[in-house]
Amino acid sequence: MSFFSFGQSAEIDIVLNDAETRKKVEHKTEDGKKDKYFLFYDGETVSGKVNLTLKNPGKRLEHLGIKIEFIGQIELYYDRGNHHEFVSLVKDLARPGELPQSQTFDFEFMHVEKPYESYTGQNVKLRYFLRATISRRLNDICKEMDIVVHTLSTYPELNSSIKMEVGIEDCLHIEFEYNKSKYHLKDVIVGKIYFLLVRIKIKHMEIDIIKRETTGTGPNVYHENDTIAKYEIMDGAPVRGESIPIRLFLAGYELTPTMRDINKKFSVRYYLNLVLIDEEERRYFKQQEITLWRKGDIVRKSMSHQAAIASQRFEGSSSTESKMQAQAKQDGN
Repeated sequence: MSFFSFGQSAEIDIVLNDAETRKKVEHKTEDGKKDKYFLFYDGETVSGKVNLTLKNPGKRLEHLGIKIEFIGQIELYYDRGNHHEFVSLVKDLARPGELPQSQTFDFEFMHVEKPYESYTGQNVKLRYFLRATISRRLNDICKEMDIVVHTLSTYPELNSSIKMEVGIEDCLHIEFEYNKSKYHLKDVIVGKIYFLLVRIKIKHMEIDIIKRETTGTGPNVYHENDTIAKYEIMDGAPVRGESIPIRLFLAGYELTPTMRDINKKFSVRYYLNLVLIDEEERRYFKQQEITLWRKGDIVRKSMSHQAAIASQRFEGSSSTESKMQAQAKQDGN
């Protein structure tokens, strides 16, 4: 980004110290496209260099101070004038004076708290970014650099199954069961549906994953429902006593962890929606909330101690799960 003014001007470039080795991930932008950004976790240090390149060599650049900020903020699209900052850190790089030539400044934000996951939704955006500023009398020169933050969770010590019933008196009685209520983003939803009484002609049944984004408070609450996935269970009429298995793989869908009351500004929740349609096009449905969480992949050397422990716990639980699956196969043989 370049800003021109009378006399001298400068270009700003922000470079992370570990840019060559740090992982990048895709993240949706406000216009619906996807870009790649450097990935950080809660508690990790953010450090690097700010390179200032003078546009006109030989001319000095007068300034009122040079600084870099690390900011975490929430922007509600219906209230774009107000940015709600939940993290705001500042490092002064230079006092007011003159820059006689192009210069590089080091910066370091130690063990930065990043409590929430980066998120771009229908009505809200949560972002983290670095902003370098050369303060001047007439117009400041600024450069921003976005990063993405993923939150690792420690679910689930207690993960009970979901059992529910759908019934219409003397017409329909269905029980359905899902193996658990909390799923990581690459998990598989396993379940069964039992038809105990069927006296109406059902022609179609599906399970939808619904994402519900809630923004605002009080009278200014907005709800946006988005159907993330549709999974057809059956196409045709079931009979009494029939049971149908369900296996829904989450890895292929664009999902985020469940977010509840983030900084008292917004929430993102997920629901399993069982839909039945009869031959007269009447719809019957039952909805159940599930919790989604992010599972750690690899323990990074630079990851915070808390994130490392969380990731190790996940690896331990996944290895235990693999052993249980292997044992089940042996038992089956």
